[in-house]
Amino acid sequence: MTPEEPAAYLNRELSLLSFHQRVYAQALDTTLPLLERFRFLCIASSNLDEFFEVRVAGLKKQMDLGSKATGPDGMSARAQLDAISERAHELQAAIHDTMIDGLMPQLNQHGVRMLRLSEWSPPLYTYLQRYFRDEILPVLSPLRLDPAHPFPKVINKCLHVLVALSGDDAFGPTRGLAVVPAPRSIPRLLRLPPDLSEQPHDFVYLASILRAFASDLFPGMEIEGAWPFRVTRNSDLELHDDDDLLQAISSELPARRFGDEVRLEVDYRVPEEWKRILTEQFELTDADVYMCRGPVNMQRLTELVDMVDVAELKHPEFTPHVPAALAKGNDLFEVIRTHDVLLHHPYQSFAPVIELVRQAAVDPRVLAVRQTLYRTDSGSALVEALVDAARAGKEVTVLVELKARFDEAANIEVAARLQEAGAQVIYGVVGHKTHSKMLLIIRKEEDGIHRYVHLGTGNYNAKTARLYTDYGLLSADPALGRDLQALFLELTGFGKVPELEKLVQAPFQLHDFLISRIRREAEAAAAGKPARIRARMNALIEPGIIRELYAASQAGVEIDLVVRGACTLRPGVEGLSDRIRVRSIVGRLLEHSRVFIFENGGQPEVWAASADWMDRNLFRRVETCFPVEDPLLSQRIIAELDTFLQDDRNAWLLGPEGAYTRAESVQGLSAQQTLMDGADRATIFGEPRRPDQASAPPRSARSSSDQPR
Repeated sequence: MTPEEPAAYLNRELSLLSFHQRVYAQALDTTLPLLERFRFLCIASSNLDEFFEVRVAGLKKQMDLGSKATGPDGMSARAQLDAISERAHELQAAIHDTMIDGLMPQLNQHGVRMLRLSEWSPPLYTYLQRYFRDEILPVLSPLRLDPAHPFPKVINKCLHVLVALSGDDAFGPTRGLAVVPAPRSIPRLLRLPPDLSEQPHDFVYLASILRAFASDLFPGMEIEGAWPFRVTRNSDLELHDDDDLLQAISSELPARRFGDEVRLEVDYRVPEEWKRILTEQFELTDADVYMCRGPVNMQRLTELVDMVDVAELKHPEFTPHVPAALAKGNDLFEVIRTHDVLLHHPYQSFAPVIELVRQAAVDPRVLAVRQTLYRTDSGSALVEALVDAARAGKEVTVLVELKARFDEAANIEVAARLQEAGAQVIYGVVGHKTHSKMLLIIRKEEDGIHRYVHLGTGNYNAKTARLYTDYGLLSADPALGRDLQALFLELTGFGKVPELEKLVQAPFQLHDFLISRIRREAEAAAAGKPARIRARMNALIEPGIIRELYAASQAGVEIDLVVRGACTLRPGVEGLSDRIRVRSIVGRLLEHSRVFIFENGGQPEVWAASADWMDRNLFRRVETCFPVEDPLLSQRIIAELDTFLQDDRNAWLLGPEGAYTRAESVQGLSAQQTLMDGADRATIFGEPRRPDQASAPPRSARSSSDQPR
């Protein structure tokens, strides 16, 4: 097998679907608390939603346009859709079976119940009927289906109930169908009052209430049946490079709710004739229909985990560590001026990053703040700090990426909030998403202008920083500061960035830079020198990088990759990738870090980045890759990555045929738990900064010998 053959590559979509299957497998792990297993079921269902909204929708669009484009693996869009349908049907059925037959009976034993209609007592029935009439009925709009009332537009992923009825209505005898949309403002789970509950935590699904009291919506009619259903639609926005970005996204967002249909989920008890009507109405095929034994809107049940406060059913609470020197009230500029600081979230708290911006907002010596925002949390404290800085007269410039999928509306609100405060807001670069995670603070001190930077692998989002693993580097390195200033000038104005001193940028240099580093390891191996590549990322699909990794393996380079999600490289193929090993870590936290370690002849180089090794990141996004040069901090990253390579608790090993198998548990080592346990002992601060470091040539600067051949 050669790197040029399609057989050398796994299929991206099927690899991503395998990740969703690994997430689902967490729900089967009996060593996890029950509600955490239930959470994984909901996450797997939510992942499937996005997979259909984006990946399946894209393949269907290729089919509609008659495109014959295929990926490196050579699978056509039709072949991919067929394979996806088979696997997705199996996965969705497994999710519902695990919930109904596995987790719910066990949760019942701990006082957590989802009561079916057959389990309602007469007093409960009366209570729920009153609740329906008082709280739900006033906001419902049942829609009859007949020649004068065409099938309504069904909102993306919104719960609906199909009702079959017969009898005499106001206009004469009839038999037909009606659709009842469930308003999104109504909770999907109703907690029952204590006096009507036999268990401490009794709940009823909204869908059950709608089915039970559908007759109240159609007085005098006989209800033959009621069945929940849901439609998933294409949710990619259609944007053009010559559009006004803010106006285009604002106008396109409502259309997302009514994109082309890609999947129908319906209660498994629906009669065939009514299922056929739905299928034809949405112009879908049987392969696109998913019969649900459980709730059709499974992902909305995540709220159950938060509504049930039973310690034994959840993970023990973990509080991210805040180093004393970085705690609120300390002068963070003084700390960062003295040492580089490396935070690994959520093991170390994201709070110091927010505190740094807060201090910048009130510090009279701070002249300007520059920041990129890709995804942030609602009510973001960091955004409020930027607002305060702008109101305090600082020059605040924020690049808000409006094209961050599914966060467009939130980012428009953030942009408006910042503009109202007087900040300069830009919306990214035409034709490219700005995915970089950069913060630059310019401060005038006694000896002149100093620049303080934060570079990260993850978003400026305090909520996800407690759930996703990401690195963040805080530094006063003058070279990094100059590089960031140049990058912000490039993003806000016109012109080309001069040669950067330390950073590497996509879409211009990063792909070539990575290839040069991989080739350098191959040359070292051929010369009998130490040669190794270790990397941790979310996805690996870019064929040029994969070909170079194959060549490096053939040259003798040992390659260990921790790839959370999609990976199209085939490891362990004789003569092609014998020395490449790929593992995926799926645990309590979502692996999100991007870290690359090149052995460099025994003097390892450590890099962190906002970019995965994907086509979009390397060629169609603005990304930054930054060196971690301090020896204490780089050694920490190496040691932590090696811990993930030893994980035999949450690790899955990728085989040459594309199948993942759980690592054999010998030590029972969980890398995530190990880092949680040692969060307060980790090396946070680098070596004291020497005065001469500002003018020393950076170790990672690119020379002519680094350029790819």
